[in-house]
Amino acid sequence: MRQIDKLLSQYGESHQNKTNILIHGVAVPSIFFVTIGLIYMIPVPDFIGRFDVTFAHILAIPMLMYYFKLSGPIGAAMTLLTLGVFGGINLLESFGVSVLWFSVALFVAMWVLQFVGHKVEGKKPSFFEDLRFLLVGPAWWWMHLLKRLNIQP
Repeated sequence: MRQIDKLLSQYGESHQNKTNILIHGVAVPSIFFVTIGLIYMIPVPDFIGRFDVTFAHILAIPMLMYYFKLSGPIGAAMTLLTLGVFGGINLLESFGVSVLWFSVALFVAMWVLQFVGHKVEGKKPSFFEDLRFLLVGPAWWWMHLLKRLNIQP
């Protein structure tokens, strides 16, 4: 069994309830967005910042490499999501919205929503068992979309 299949199966064990799945469909990509937003806001040294690069850009590289190692289609999908996140951050900035405060507020709201979903599910979040599941969540979200498009994750 491929590593991605094993991880997605394990993650899916605590995500069976339709309400919890729906909540995760909203909360997981939102948390991915705001986590990158929070990292994006960490000040970088001048020698890095002069290239218009943030820690979020730097950390995106090994993160995407991990996803591609798990699965080509998941890696490609996560690349699209990551590019969309950076576009969303730029959009927030262009409207004068504080990326930091937007990210903090949405981060808290979405994690509360996630825990409500797991209360409904009656099972604890997967990342309590293994921190890798914090990265598997977005892949699980994409898996559902890719399967609808008849693409094997």
